[in-house]
Amino acid sequence: MKLYHGSNMEVAHPRIRKKLRALDFGAGFYLTSSKKQAEKWARAVTRRRQRGVPTLNIYELKETSIGELNTLKFEAANMEWLEFVVGNRKEIIDSNEYDLVIGPVANDSTLPVIDDYMDGRYTKEQAVERLMPQNLTDQYAFLTETALSVLHFEGRESL
Repeated sequence: MKLYHGSNMEVAHPRIRKKLRALDFGAGFYLTSSKKQAEKWARAVTRRRQRGVPTLNIYELKETSIGELNTLKFEAANMEWLEFVVGNRKEIIDSNEYDLVIGPVANDSTLPVIDDYMDGRYTKEQAVERLMPQNLTDQYAFLTETALSVLHFEGRESL
């Protein structure tokens, strides 16, 4: 399976950057199966950092390798996913018990819902109801060196 990472540079040797900021699934190296999403991330990262060139990094992950890892997979933006994302964003849960977490990515349309839930404006049920119709792309968060070891860099494309 092909996975993509958008950046402002080539990332041939991914690293887990601890405490960079509160992310959906915790500190890790994030990829997606959506080339379009990774291209969007590459442009955003380059704009935010004001250096480099938008770069699409391409990796291969053998699906059989996923079974070798301690993996948590969310099929949809449901109550469990919401609690996990909120716990990581508030830095109150430890995602390090997993090597790999797979699930929907919180995007510009979901972040206000998550923020409103975190601020108590929505109940969990109301938040999930608002999240369900979203057509969210996926994200793969590689959280350990063991997980990174099954990921193979194939190359990059400058955008």
